[in-house]
Amino acid sequence: MLQFMKNKILIPLLVAGALAAFFSFRYVKAGGRSSYERRALVIETVMKTIQAGHYEARPIDDSFSARVYKGTISAFDGEKLYFTQQDINKLKKYEYLIDDQVKVNSSEFFDTLEAIYLRRMAASEKLYEAILKQPFSYTTDEVLQLTADKIEYAASEKELEERWRKHLKYRSLVKYIDLKTEQDKKKENKDSVNVVLKTDAELEIKAREDVLKSNQRYMKRLKKIKDDERFTFYVNKLTESHDPHTSYFPPVEKTAFDERMSGSFMGIGARLSPVDDKTIVASIITGSPSWKQGELKEGDEIMKVAQGEKEPVDISGYELDDVVKLIRGEKGTEVRLTVKSKDGAVKVIPIKRGVVEIEETFAKSAIINSKEGPIGFIYLPEFYADFNHTSGRTCSKDVAIEVQKLKDAGVTGIILDLRYNGGGSLGDVVDMAGIFLGKGPVVQVKSGRSNPNVLRSRPYDTAMYSGPLAIMVNQNSASASEILAAVLQDHNRAIIVGSTTYGKGTVQKMVSLDDMIDPMTRLNMMNDTTSGQNASIGALKLTMEKFYRVNGGSTQLKGVKPHVDMPDPYDGYDDEELGERHIKSALAWDEIPAVNYKPTNSIPNLNQLVAMSNSRINANPTFKLISENAKLIRKKRDDNKVSLNLDKYKKEQEEINATSKKLEELQKNATALDMTNAPADLAKINIDSASVAKNKEWLKALGKDIYIAETVNILQDVKKSSMKMNIGTGMK
Repeated sequence: MLQFMKNKILIPLLVAGALAAFFSFRYVKAGGRSSYERRALVIETVMKTIQAGHYEARPIDDSFSARVYKGTISAFDGEKLYFTQQDINKLKKYEYLIDDQVKVNSSEFFDTLEAIYLRRMAASEKLYEAILKQPFSYTTDEVLQLTADKIEYAASEKELEERWRKHLKYRSLVKYIDLKTEQDKKKENKDSVNVVLKTDAELEIKAREDVLKSNQRYMKRLKKIKDDERFTFYVNKLTESHDPHTSYFPPVEKTAFDERMSGSFMGIGARLSPVDDKTIVASIITGSPSWKQGELKEGDEIMKVAQGEKEPVDISGYELDDVVKLIRGEKGTEVRLTVKSKDGAVKVIPIKRGVVEIEETFAKSAIINSKEGPIGFIYLPEFYADFNHTSGRTCSKDVAIEVQKLKDAGVTGIILDLRYNGGGSLGDVVDMAGIFLGKGPVVQVKSGRSNPNVLRSRPYDTAMYSGPLAIMVNQNSASASEILAAVLQDHNRAIIVGSTTYGKGTVQKMVSLDDMIDPMTRLNMMNDTTSGQNASIGALKLTMEKFYRVNGGSTQLKGVKPHVDMPDPYDGYDDEELGERHIKSALAWDEIPAVNYKPTNSIPNLNQLVAMSNSRINANPTFKLISENAKLIRKKRDDNKVSLNLDKYKKEQEEINATSKKLEELQKNATALDMTNAPADLAKINIDSASVAKNKEWLKALGKDIYIAETVNILQDVKKSSMKMNIGTGMK
């Protein structure tokens, strides 16, 4: 989840030119560039860009060195299964030298660490293969500590082998229990006569075989990671030492980032899945080029890929990412797939590539038919925007469309769901606030070297929707989600429900590192055909500003505290994954003067509404169980040891699963909300059977969501409260 949070909130592109004009870096090396020289150029450009443009760049000193040292080792061996204490002793000399190396563009620490890591990785292959040849006894009393911070590095090769043995035993034990449970279910089935039952010894062997295959697949993926990709891990430890959201993107990752932000890409629109070294079509995206062409079907095996009339490439044994690279391409170009259908027939399917929209990225709405009248529900998974195409989809425009649909359907209130929304486009959240507030101040943005700039919503002179409004948030709501929740809270425009948000109050800009290099070096890079490498060195997502609420407070670290605090199922998990305030390199909280803004009176009797909701939440058995489960998880996390004894492990799991089973039972028997679609959406939903089925499942899941149910109750209270006020004051 933390990585997801790192990819959010971007500022407009206008800063790029100013930054590039402010400085450029010269790397004097003509002709072919070695990998070492390229790495030196990346380090130099990244670090100087940070020093020149970061909101609050930290000094490149021994403290910086220690942070990078610890973070890099952890990134390569987080479970302490590869490095021994002797390896760490060899690396220890670099703990306070990395700052000196960075200043001369050296990657010596990384090169040394990588060499040790590759040797250890190769050795581990022999280790786990040998260990998994021998049967495990699940009757002995052994314990495995799963939190690496609570153990030292293995003191010897023998101790490292023993650590591997325990980890593999643990995974085999879990697999063994799964296999045994699955077999027991089959025995209870009516058709159990035809089931061939395995003995416990055979199940134990099968468990080890499955774990071995899993390890082999994982090792295969590790081996495919190139040197440059491992180097990227290291560069990101250099950037993250300044703050957790400044990240280096090599060219391929920059392209992937743009696709995630825009919710679209150029391709054919087939979701692929690896099955036993084959590439199988998992599903076809509705409306995509594959869907329009009509021949490619779910379950087809892709055997060869050709670029138009060129010679087809046999993709047997290819990694899925490599297959995807072959299939994607420029809009309007043709890809020809040789496929084998389920019935064994082989044919060539030509498909012209085009824009594929990932519908799961985009805003969508539904209607909840409550006893007090219909309530609109809008789901917004992220604040998306297509920064590369002016005509691309943006979340602010899409949410406005959904609001209009719901207004046309006569809803009496609207819920905007920002749970798990990690943020995105700053410009869009400013415009989106105007839908509910009209023209006015939304957020203050400040760089480390300037006075605050107040961003105001401009598309709407008056609010497009002024009725009862609730915003749903949780610990995974970040950046733009926090801006919207905060401004609506400060204006007293919406009731915020859920749990305290992530606490990311910083703004990033995607800076092209190629633009930071002097023209002659850039020209040499473009003309260099000897290295076989991409001429680009990528981009830097750089923290350049912080944003502040209109009341002057920052959401940084503290997040947005909701009006109604609901039990969060993630309360028991590792806080470092779920809150900026627990990340050591995070920027500090502060505040600046408030702007001149006028709160609305959209939520009368707020304290009474909160008290009524708290009363329902405290009396609700499902919410009680969620709180109990979070406490259990927290307690388990603090200890984080597992028994490798079959009976003891099963008992531990039964205790953990008991609450989950009760929760499932309560949710299964709960009265579901009556969910329907807005009339304006029906034609699009009914376009094919896959779309109908997907929509049905979505509505079903929403109907069983206890958090949405309580938010509906709150909006009903808001409506009743408003009616009482109108009656009491003689208003109509």
